[in-house]
Amino acid sequence: MIVDTGRLQTIIMRNLKLLIAYDGTEFSGWQVQPEAATIQGTLASAIGRVTGEKVLPQGSGRTDAGVHAVGQVATVAIESPIPALNLVTALNDILPSAIRVLEATEVPAEFHARKSAQAKTYRYRIYRGAICPPFLARYVWHYPYPLDEVMMQQIAPVIVGEHDFTSFAAVDPERGHQEEVSNVRRIFSSSWERQTDEFVYTVRGHGFLHHMVRNLVGTFLLVGKGTLKPAEMGDILEARSRSAAGATAPARGLCLVSVEY
Repeated sequence: MIVDTGRLQTIIMRNLKLLIAYDGTEFSGWQVQPEAATIQGTLASAIGRVTGEKVLPQGSGRTDAGVHAVGQVATVAIESPIPALNLVTALNDILPSAIRVLEATEVPAEFHARKSAQAKTYRYRIYRGAICPPFLARYVWHYPYPLDEVMMQQIAPVIVGEHDFTSFAAVDPERGHQEEVSNVRRIFSSSWERQTDEFVYTVRGHGFLHHMVRNLVGTFLLVGKGTLKPAEMGDILEARSRSAAGATAPARGLCLVSVEY
């Protein structure tokens, strides 16, 4: 919005907080990329069509290709005076059905989706039945093989607290080689729960590294298979080496559930 004060025109920017849900199957993750469909890029295009402004919404975090969200948060600064509720309707009319803006609210200028976040919760779903229903296949990892689920439940809390999670982090190409970075993160809760035919992992923490949750799931699975002793989870944390941990679990089972501020 432009306010005419005579000889001076002042542009009033609005900072909007968007709550977003998406099926990440057909997208190359959150972050905009050249020649690839991404959540951020698709959302930016839709906002541009509605407001006529070139913007890039900032997400609470970068979900990977194939990862889903029911509670992603993004902030975007716009000049348009369109009411927040009308903006939600207009965006959902333009966006593909795999992306929905659930709500939009005006927030102070200093609020930032990523920098202001205090905690995030992720959920990973493993389908344990012999035959995975086709309508679930995009959202679960089908693993019908033997697992000691009780042992996996018992060992899950070992990562709670502040630890260096280098062993569970993929190499992030966007981090500069000269840049001083820390892989220390604080985890508030970590648990596995049986829900009918699904075995579900839920983890809540202050922040997460690239591929961290999927690498944790892959390593917990080794405990369930009996190829990794429960006591070795602590050794893997101490090793601070990606090669010490298990394989990365498939993206389709992971979902960003919520972000807390």
